[in-house]
Parts: sequence; C-alpha cells; structure tokens
Amino acid sequence: MSGVRAVSATNRMDTMRRDVLAGLSASPKTLPSKYFYDEEGSALFDRITELDAYYPTRTERGIMEMHIREMADAVGQDVVLIEYGSGSSDKTRLLLDALPNLTSYIPIDISAEHLERTVQELQEAYPNLVINPVAADYTKPLVIPDDPVRRRKRVVYFPGSTIGNFKPEGARQFLKQISAVIGMGGGLLLGVDRKKERSVLELAYNDPEGVTAAFNLNLLVRLNRELGADFDLRAFSHNAFYDEEQGRIEMHLVSACDQAVCLGEHLFTFHDGESIHTENSYKYDVADAVDLAATADLELVRDWTDAKEWFSVLYFACAKRL
Repeated sequence: MSGVRAVSATNRMDTMRRDVLAGLSASPKTLPSKYFYDEEGSALFDRITELDAYYPTRTERGIMEMHIREMADAVGQDVVLIEYGSGSSDKTRLLLDALPNLTSYIPIDISAEHLERTVQELQEAYPNLVINPVAADYTKPLVIPDDPVRRRKRVVYFPGSTIGNFKPEGARQFLKQISAVIGMGGGLLLGVDRKKERSVLELAYNDPEGVTAAFNLNLLVRLNRELGADFDLRAFSHNAFYDEEQGRIEMHLVSACDQAVCLGEHLFTFHDGESIHTENSYKYDVADAVDLAATADLELVRDWTDAKEWFSVLYFACAKRL
C-alpha cells in the first residue's frame, strides 16, 4: 500500500479560505458542501447513513447485495477500481469481495485523516490488495496513480447519490472529468437517488435524532477552528426542504437574529431569518441520469433498482475518448 497522497495543508487552507470568503460574500450566501468532511463531519455522515430516516445508504446497499454478481460481471476482471468520495468504503467491500482479481483500488477522499484510518482497516481485511489512496478534492482535476506495468481498464465507483450534490451543469462537467480519467472502454458505477414523495425526502434530511443538523452546523465549527471565524452556533439552525420545481433537497443554516460574523479582517452581516445555502441534493429519474451521462460520452449498460424504485445503481461504459 502506498501512503496517502495529499495536497499540502497550506494550499488546502488557502483554497478553503478563498472558497468561504467568496461564498459568504455572495447573495444569497453559500458555503461549499465539500467542506462538511473534516474528521468530525465524516464521522457524523457515517452516523447519518445508519439512521432509520435516511433511506439512501441502506437502499443502495440492498440493491448491491442483491445484484453484486451482475455488477461484478459488468465491471469485469483485472481492473483498476477508483472510488470518488470513498468515506468509510463500507459498500465498497461488497465490490472488493466480488472482484478478487482487481489490479488495484484507489480511494479518493477530501478528509486525509478519515481516509488514512479507512485504508488501514481495508489493508487488514484485504492484505493482498494494492491500495493507492489519494486525499484530494475530487471535484478538481486529479492525477490518478497509474499501473506501472500497463494501462488496465479503469472503473470509477461513485456511490451514495453524491452526483446529486452538483448542479446539473456541474454534474455534466464532472462526468466529463470521469470520462477522461477512465478513457475509452472504461466504466462508471454510479449511485442515483430517484425522485419520490416530498415527505420521504424531507424526513431523510431532517432526522428526529438531529444528526443531520449537527452535520450541517459542524461546518461552522470547522470554519471557527481552521479559519478563525467567530460563528455563534447557538445563533444558527438547520433547515432542509425539497424544491420540487428544481428537483432537489436544499440544506441551509438559518440565522436566528440580526448578527455579524468576523473571519479575519472580513465582516459578514446577517439579518434575522437569512440563510447560508450549504448543500443541494438533486434527485434524478433514470432517464434524466442517462441524458446527463450521455453528454460525457457515457452509455448505459445495466441498471438496478429496489422494489420501491427509490434508488438506482447504474453502470455506464465510456463510448469514446474525449
């Protein structure tokens, strides 16, 4: 196993500061959802995936457990498996078990600490698997560790409906990046959360236990700790709702009063009820996802869903080199 490759802490902090200042200076105010995932945020998200209200993870896992042999056949043998946003790599183990002849596994995650711990656990469970972890923002162009012997088929695994965190145009550009990484004949195994009843969607992002609220508010904790901001967590609350016209869940942090927040020499004012838009989660019908992928020369090969048709796992092949 190679050590975790990571961008320098200085570069990461400079980029984060620029992103945050730009977002808080915008109207309406925003913060990039990728900054949810420090060590505490990653742990909170793992807890979210275990909640009764949060159906996507268990539904996707159920689909994979039922159809893993078919998925493995579609992926093929002797491949390099690349996972974007690997997190705890929980569902990935189903693939690792079903693909014993993998050339290597490349997990990519923005949280270096979380990634390092996950890789250690995976290496213990799969001692013969070559793991080349990369700690990076996968929404940016990446240098993927290559096979030293020859170019093998590359397959990207992008589970958890994370594609929904991109706006549609951003999703198209991201899929083009993936298509360029895998090249002609490569594959993409993609998790997609489908459109469904508002009540189901809103409960999933407003769990009674308050874990999603803690996850959202932890973003402000991180800005206080790493960028020296002075957000008062008691003065903000979590809000998530489904915008049916846009086909997306929106997550916000809502100011409970008129207030001002400092970040270095910058001062940001909030009025009572003003929000910071922290995340989108677009929901797609299969036809919508296929149309989205087609713009990146990705053609649908197989699709699998659950009995309620709440979630889909789709396998695409790259039709041609971009």
